[in-house]
Amino acid sequence: MGFTIGGIREIRSGARRRGRSSECTAVAEFTGLWGWDVVPGARAAAGACSCGRADCRAPGAHPLDFAPRVPAGATLDDVSRTWAEFPGAAVMLPVGRAFDVVEVAEPAGRHALVRLERMGLPLGPVTATPEGRAQFLVAPGAAADLTDLLYRMGWDDPASLDLRGLGAGSFITAPPSDRGGLGPVRWLRPPALDSATRPPEARLLLGTLAYVAHRSRAAY
Repeated sequence: MGFTIGGIREIRSGARRRGRSSECTAVAEFTGLWGWDVVPGARAAAGACSCGRADCRAPGAHPLDFAPRVPAGATLDDVSRTWAEFPGAAVMLPVGRAFDVVEVAEPAGRHALVRLERMGLPLGPVTATPEGRAQFLVAPGAAADLTDLLYRMGWDDPASLDLRGLGAGSFITAPPSDRGGLGPVRWLRPPALDSATRPPEARLLLGTLAYVAHRSRAAY
């Protein structure tokens, strides 16, 4: 997908000219620059979810059922029109088309990120959630193959590593949106032109992630 630095400047300067919210600007970068779909999500306040369901199982941490998906390639105008209908919505990213996610405990994720950067391995964006999880964006298909990949690397049980994959049908909350009323999601490694549109294959990262996760759990 042909995104340029000039495209980033155009989105940001256009937002300033038209007085668009920073939230809409962020969503337009996700759709227009990184090629990600986006869905407006619920918010949580005082333990209640804005979806209105008293029995909601994930207050403030799921897409709004009645909200449309904003597709990859949507412009700032497209995003602003959608968000005008759902003001204050959380920004949710569908998993499985542009990327899958490998998730570990945040302390292990931070240590692994340092190791991976020192090794010069390719990396995509990485988020940190207020629940204490680090989410590594990787190439689609990783979640389905995760157990087999780990087994071939000598790790029998992903659950014992507190490591899991998220694939099609899952959603993650994007920075800087609040998740479940617990606080904002943050970037540990923000999107960049050389990685967001081509996330790395999970097999390139899994050995380090599994090793660091194992050592982290063994230390407690």
